[in-house]
Amino acid sequence: MSSSALLLESILRDVPRRYRLPQDVAASGMQLRQSSPATALALVIEQVREATAHGATPDPALKPLFIDALAAMIADAVRADSGDRAFQAMVLRHRAAQVREFASLSAQADQDRRQIHAAVNAIAHPARQQRAPQAWQREALEQLHSSASRAHHESHYAGLHNTLRTLLSVPDLAAKDADIERALADLLDSPALARLCRLETLASEPLVQQYTSLLDAYGPRPGTPAAVAQGRASQRRGAAVEAMAVQALEALAQTLNAAQENLQAYRVVSSMRVPAAIPGKHERAKTEWDVVLLERQHAKSLDTAPVWNVRLLVEAKASVESATTDLQRLMRGLRLLAHAEENVVYTFETQQGPVQLNGASLRAQGTEESGLMKAVLYCCDSAAESAPRMLNAASRMQLLSAQASLEFASAQWDGQRADPEKLNAVWEQLTQSPRWHAVLHQYATLRLVRELMVHPDDLMATIRNATGRSRCTANEQTR
Repeated sequence: MSSSALLLESILRDVPRRYRLPQDVAASGMQLRQSSPATALALVIEQVREATAHGATPDPALKPLFIDALAAMIADAVRADSGDRAFQAMVLRHRAAQVREFASLSAQADQDRRQIHAAVNAIAHPARQQRAPQAWQREALEQLHSSASRAHHESHYAGLHNTLRTLLSVPDLAAKDADIERALADLLDSPALARLCRLETLASEPLVQQYTSLLDAYGPRPGTPAAVAQGRASQRRGAAVEAMAVQALEALAQTLNAAQENLQAYRVVSSMRVPAAIPGKHERAKTEWDVVLLERQHAKSLDTAPVWNVRLLVEAKASVESATTDLQRLMRGLRLLAHAEENVVYTFETQQGPVQLNGASLRAQGTEESGLMKAVLYCCDSAAESAPRMLNAASRMQLLSAQASLEFASAQWDGQRADPEKLNAVWEQLTQSPRWHAVLHQYATLRLVRELMVHPDDLMATIRNATGRSRCTANEQTR
């Protein structure tokens, strides 16, 4: 192994892992009851996973601990003063038919609006208005287009419905223009318009208003200006973390080049896109890597373009949670790279231009944990929590949104005593259903993500320390 390769391995081994979780999660019943409900659930679930992984039956004592912890987490989530507004909205949707209908119509509303917009433009686009031969036609089309525009901007499709009825009530419209009458009638009878009008009617229902109030308190709804602004802020944050990761890897490349005594041995590229030429499933796999450290392959001829080997893949994330949801996509991305043919050179597009990568080095990117520690990093600049959250957000929501959990919460909503035995169904799903695989493995996933995660400042400090040691060694050898 070359001196630079040993140095890289040393840096990756020495960089602090401030986000790391403990591997051993064994805990007594008393310790579990003293933990927060979410932490207790995470610990119980991990003990179930470990038993299952070893072919053993989970300890029967874990079941009541799981049910008690889940019941406590639900009770916390439905509290009016400090609960989880998203879960409360979910419970309200479970309880009230009109809220369920409103939620269902809301999910389709954007598509319905686009359909109505397209239908109105097909009839009454301003260009069509100008081509209409009769004044009454131009007035009718302008009235329809204006009404549709108001409906779109003010969410008042009942007004568009009334406009259509008014236009269709014009005496002898069929005799004047059968095509316009047929188009107006089709629009009036369209299921999309009926759904949008029904959505507006439901919006005035008290329970629906309570539901939307809960959603608004949780955070901006998709498509709203606030949600767009939040998305842009998140993108800026992600770009800032990526810039820090690039800076750290540039310093790493310089350090490795100095150790190799070759200023062109290592380089860094960003936004590296996987070419379609690599066989395998690209769908749902990571096909663009944020920052990549490359090592130049020994050239047989100075006239040929340099070929590079992948030495480190880095993904920049603004939070631990975003990395946790990204891990499966990252693993599929590694499996995709492993489909590269060993003796083929592939062209990857990057922010710095095209680079030629050796297929053998792509195939070497394994998915075993020991290999990942030497080949992949998540870079994150979030502060490390003193008490890390051990139950990830997706698993928590799947536990809360189980039918039995919603029924348990609904009973508590009414002030009744909810029977914890209802939650036995969630335990059975967790221990038996393939759909709960991600929840069962959630702590192992979270632990791996945090094991791969480093802070850019820690990486930079480790690189500086390694550089200092290398200089001292070089000075001693010179003497």
